Amino acid sequence: LVMVFYGSNGKSNPVSMENKVEHQAKNQITHDIYLPSDLGMLYKVRLGLQSLESSTSQLSLCHLKMQNTSTLDTFSLTINKTLPLSLNGDRWVEFPVEWPLKEALSVVTYHLTVFSRNILSERNLVHMTACIYGAHGDTGDRSLLWSLQDVQQREDNESFLVMVEAVELGEVDKVVLLISSKTDCKLDIKKLHLKEALKEYPIYVFEVNEAFSVEANKREIEKEIPVSFVIRGDKQKDDLDNNLHREGSQAGNLTEYTIKVYTGDQRGSGTDANVHIILFGNEDKSEVFQLSQSLEHQDPFERGKVDTFKVKTKNLGSLHSIEIGHDGKGF
Repeated sequence: LVMVFYGSNGKSNPVSMENKVEHQAKNQITHDIYLPSDLGMLYKVRLGLQSLESSTSQLSLCHLKMQNTSTLDTFSLTINKTLPLSLNGDRWVEFPVEWPLKEALSVVTYHLTVFSRNILSERNLVHMTACIYGAHGDTGDRSLLWSLQDVQQREDNESFLVMVEAVELGEVDKVVLLISSKTDCKLDIKKLHLKEALKEYPIYVFEVNEAFSVEANKREIEKEIPVSFVIRGDKQKDDLDNNLHREGSQAGNLTEYTIKVYTGDQRGSGTDANVHIILFGNEDKSEVFQLSQSLEHQDPFERGKVDTFKVKTKNLGSLHSIEIGHDGKGF
């Protein structure tokens, strides 16, 4: 098992879990990991299998919890996925890191369409991966030929769709292809199109127009392809329409919650810090609410007091948990 950590200042080298077990209990393993301090604020983690051998056992991942042992900042996530996802395909999952008072990135599905002349006829002998780079890091190497969708073959042209699930990349700037083969062949690649599955635009176009001569069992070919141009469409109008529709539907479908906070009566129980809360339901989670306007007291969270707050948010379904915390300011 290998993990790669992405921070505001870059990403870590792959961190192997091998021989780093500090504590082990039934169905639970704890590792102590030392990361470079210059990574900055962590925002994404990739987790996968280092071995590419076909005999690799499957690993069911249920839950992940990380804690900074200095600040005690804690992050936990329910994963419920099995690695590898496919024998010849993706061996990685990735997810955003959600810290208190900091909005996390979303997990999205990207559609990568490959236009070529002869890849489909060679796909059983060829191994081909793509690593997509954007403002929020990269996807790591993702296999392109293990699960093809929307396959189209014509006389002198073919295309197929690959779905890549990843933490949102922001503005995309390049793709790096890695190509290897079990036999000598020539792959003729025309271009790549990339977009988010749920959005019509933007479409990132990567012009390749190159025939790659691949030798059997030799070192893989690496090709870096910058974005050639971006098809934006009528994006601003689409965004405006979507926002108006979303605001209109939410306005008539808001739920009000009453929150009562009972501050303990022991010495030092109160706080002057800025307190926040997030509500989690089986359908969605709320935005971050700052609990500052108490209905009873001008200065909330004093020792032995009860403070009531009212918040309105979208429909969350049945509530199952909350996050409550503060920013550590003041006494």
